[in-house]
Amino acid sequence: MNILFILIPLGVMLLGVAVAAFIWAVGNGQYDDLDSPAWRILLDDDSRPPKQPDNPDESSTADSDNPPEKRDTAP
Repeated sequence: MNILFILIPLGVMLLGVAVAAFIWAVGNGQYDDLDSPAWRILLDDDSRPPKQPDNPDESSTADSDNPPEKRDTAP
């Protein structure tokens, strides 16, 4: 029975820490946007521009898709 004099105040202190952590999280914007992270994984990020060649005089954009051994060398 004497253990209740320790466990009840300990439980109340733990509850106070949890409530303080929740208030801190709400105040710092942790719960502002809950939908975007879930949808972000479904979005396709392949909209990057094509990589530019180091020297544009040596190769064209059509040749950059083909490796050198498969390019046509005939004029």
